Amino acid sequence: MNSGSRVTVDHRVRSVTTTVKTQAVVLGGTLAVFWVVFLVNTLLGGALLVFGVIPRTMIGLRGILFAPFLHANLNHIVANSIPFLVLGWMVMLRDQRHFIPVTLAAMVGSGLTAWLLGAPGSVHIGASGVIFGYLGFLMLSGWYARSVGSILISLVVTVLWGGLVLGVMPGTPGISWQAHIGGFIGGVLAARSFRIARR
Repeated sequence: MNSGSRVTVDHRVRSVTTTVKTQAVVLGGTLAVFWVVFLVNTLLGGALLVFGVIPRTMIGLRGILFAPFLHANLNHIVANSIPFLVLGWMVMLRDQRHFIPVTLAAMVGSGLTAWLLGAPGSVHIGASGVIFGYLGFLMLSGWYARSVGSILISLVVTVLWGGLVLGVMPGTPGISWQAHIGGFIGGVLAARSFRIARR
């Protein structure tokens, strides 16, 4: 191997290492915020839950920003932590630049749908709406992008996580299907918007 080839290989290795570190910091840092907020909220006796989405109230709109960081109990945050890491990383794997726009689209879609369709007086919290946004984005991005890599990621996500789509159906007490379906739609719209932008 000549010196030019070694430089190229070294550059690629450094590039991959930097990318992985960035992904770890972003995902790990966000998850750490989830847990810190959960611990603070637990110490405060659940006082922060009022920052969730409260349907059809002006103050409840702030939940669009804050609700994904709030979780009701240990089971709730544990159930959201792993799919957030896995699906969030797969969004980054497809294109790291898409992570923040997809996350914001999922937050807005999830929060607005819960605000519009949620039961009066209810409070909608948790990162599951964002997770469903990642799911919608990953399942449909292959269809919109028509690239081999995107299609493979879409197939893997559909096979492994497609069953989560049932979470958009109403019926389970205590589960915000409104946030789930809103987040999913937000993710799908994000996938479609990137297709349009590329054109």
